[in-house]
Amino acid sequence: MLEGKNRKYLLEDLLGSRARVKILKIIANEGEINVSALIRKAKVNHKNAQKHLKYLKEVKLVEQKNFGRIKIFRFKKENVKAKSFKCFLAIWEN
Repeated sequence: MLEGKNRKYLLEDLLGSRARVKILKIIANEGEINVSALIRKAKVNHKNAQKHLKYLKEVKLVEQKNFGRIKIFRFKKENVKAKSFKCFLAIWEN
């Protein structure tokens, strides 16, 4: 993958990790969730969760809100790619 402005975000990168898809799916279904609850639900360790959340923020599917030490992750439903992912989930899982 390329770094900086020239970095390309490919679908394969998004869907290439089972943990990343699980994290994104949880956030999409919850709308908002704090990092501790997300880690518990996804059954991943903190370091891996942070790595995947960083990527999901870079591709603008989630955003992070900080309230002191509490970190809340919100699914960016106004993003067309995020909307498409949520539609894909609904079709795939129903």
